[in-house]
Amino acid sequence: MRSLHISSGSLVGCAASASLLCLCTHAYPAGFALNEMSAAAIGNAFAGAGATAEDASTIYYNPAGLSRMTGRQFSLTGSAIKPSIRFENRGSTTATGAALSGGNGGDAGSWAAIPALYFATDVVPGLRFGIGLQSAFGLKTEYDNGWVGRYQALKSELQTFNLNPTLSYAVNEKLSLGIGVSAQYAKVELTRAIDFGTVCAGALGVARCAPIGFLPQSKDGKVTLDGKDWAYGFNLGALYMPTPTTRFGLSYRSRIRHDVSGGSARFDKPAGLPGPLAAAAAFADNDVSAQLNLPETVNLSAYTELNDKWAMLGDINWTRWSRFDELRVKFSNGSADSVVREEWRDTTRFGVGVNYRYNDAWLLRGGLSYERSPVKDQFRTASVPDADRTILAFGMRYKPSPQSAWDFGYAHIFIKDASINRADLPLNGRLVGEYKNDVNILSLQYSRAF
Repeated sequence: MRSLHISSGSLVGCAASASLLCLCTHAYPAGFALNEMSAAAIGNAFAGAGATAEDASTIYYNPAGLSRMTGRQFSLTGSAIKPSIRFENRGSTTATGAALSGGNGGDAGSWAAIPALYFATDVVPGLRFGIGLQSAFGLKTEYDNGWVGRYQALKSELQTFNLNPTLSYAVNEKLSLGIGVSAQYAKVELTRAIDFGTVCAGALGVARCAPIGFLPQSKDGKVTLDGKDWAYGFNLGALYMPTPTTRFGLSYRSRIRHDVSGGSARFDKPAGLPGPLAAAAAFADNDVSAQLNLPETVNLSAYTELNDKWAMLGDINWTRWSRFDELRVKFSNGSADSVVREEWRDTTRFGVGVNYRYNDAWLLRGGLSYERSPVKDQFRTASVPDADRTILAFGMRYKPSPQSAWDFGYAHIFIKDASINRADLPLNGRLVGEYKNDVNILSLQYSRAF
């Protein structure tokens, strides 16, 4: 068997930095940026959400929309998201060219609950205040232990909570403006396996490691990384109403940069690991840091009532994912920064929707949206197996009284099959295969004016 000549310094980069790279990647994919802030918006596949302005959830989509309401409004949304992420191995190999062992990882997607809460009230005539609590970015993927890509990803989880106070001012009967600030908390936890058999053979030689059972893919350990941070941003909006039945909305949400400087790396090592490796700084618990630049977005929305029954909606949503051109990771043990090119691209989502008002109590919704993935094929990873997507949705609103409303929304996201051929660092091997993914979303919302 050919030995791998890897210095102990290289092991630091291959083990610690490779694991942390998932931390940054995990926060960025468009496929897991969350728009599920309103069941009504989900029912229209998010089309026109910045122009409908029919409940307090407009705080997130376009704060200027609050000007269409008076008095106090409360809205609570609960969404359940189930991504299905299934991998098929097609020749994954180790750094030496041998076949990687393990299965396909099962379904790496799992159910996640996404809450959103809003409240709005008058301040003075023409000026309204609102506040929202949302989760704008989030993901949880978890592969089976021992799967073929375990050295690139096992579990990846990101949670964000965004507190968003806003103001809306009616300039006149046709134009309103809105502004808000965001205080966002982000928490990341992720794990991946480490091939200590390959580490041992590369650092100490096969002759020393083989007799004690430390051969490639035979003695896996694990690294767990976590980090958290508070960061701040802002959002702006404008709503123009040329007629009482037609509205155009323009909104902007700024990027939010998280400096995760208090992260930690914790290593689980297999029993019997030779002393020089067990004591190596490469596998000692230490602090890590990285930046998570959550991108800015611009949305142009339109809403128009064709008659007293039918309304059409549409929007164009642009996200600046091109900020994610590299991953730079820093270590507290003095190792050099680890830098990996990602080369993501900006994306645009196009959506159309339709509403049908059956009577004063019941409203039916439908929508269709398409979004290109920011991930280029050559840079796809196991943590982010993203691809182009089409969203098909329907929903309904029930108003038992003029002061209260229930909304239900369902969306299915069709994701294009995605190939992967990725080798982050030598010790991780090369993951080769294809992903078949989709997402189901269910959402329920209660709104009340009082």
